[in-house]
Amino acid sequence: MPRKIDRNVFFLLSDATGETAEAILTAALTQFRDDKVNIRRISHVLSQGQVNKLLDEAEDEHALVFFTFVDRELATFTENECRSRSIDCLDLISPILQKLAHFFGHSPKGMPGLLHEVGEEYFHRVEAMEFALKNDDGQTLSHLNEANIVLVGLSRTSKTPLSIYLSCRGWKVANVPLVKGITTPPALFAVDPKNVACLFLETATLVERRQARVKSMGVAKSTDYIDYDAVKDELRWARSLCRDRGWAVVHVDGKSVEETAHEVLVKLNKK
Repeated sequence: MPRKIDRNVFFLLSDATGETAEAILTAALTQFRDDKVNIRRISHVLSQGQVNKLLDEAEDEHALVFFTFVDRELATFTENECRSRSIDCLDLISPILQKLAHFFGHSPKGMPGLLHEVGEEYFHRVEAMEFALKNDDGQTLSHLNEANIVLVGLSRTSKTPLSIYLSCRGWKVANVPLVKGITTPPALFAVDPKNVACLFLETATLVERRQARVKSMGVAKSTDYIDYDAVKDELRWARSLCRDRGWAVVHVDGKSVEETAHEVLVKLNKK
């Protein structure tokens, strides 16, 4: 007959952050939705002294103890201490490490926090994606100096999809529309030209894209936005601006997003 946990308190001890172990435990608890639980996650537990102090608290609260220690000695100590105190416990990682060690034919590294190191790259990419979304289409010009890459171009030259693609690979990207007849934002001119790439399409392709956009919006009236000669004049103006500012020029006709992204990185010497 298992011992009843009086207050449904769970201690989760980890030699790293404990985030992954908590995610596993939380997933398991979805099968016990009616049972309220207080999870106390304690990170960076690295010594037997820390374990003893925490087990004193767990014992007082009649808690169930989970732990993830890659240090086998600390894991064994914790398990033995829990047994001697009649504390229910479960080692969440040692069985997995033992199985993998048998499979690979060598012992695990026994270094806490390796998963968190991998996680840093993930969080960096998430930060880059958030930056791209906040700085899409010239929304937040005050952050242009923080961007690794700034994409500029006329309407419908694939600035946004390219920004998102590059951000998924960890680059902080902003994009700013160029509009003939409207003053180009001074903040754009303050950006290092080596970080700016100007996107271009052939006139016919750009007109076709704009026509599709206008049609999807239910606008029937013809405007300079889709007029071939007007668009051609816009492109001529944009090329002149890019040439004067020393910005890299990237043609996106007939290229996938991946190909265009590669060309941008090469031309801006980001590879």
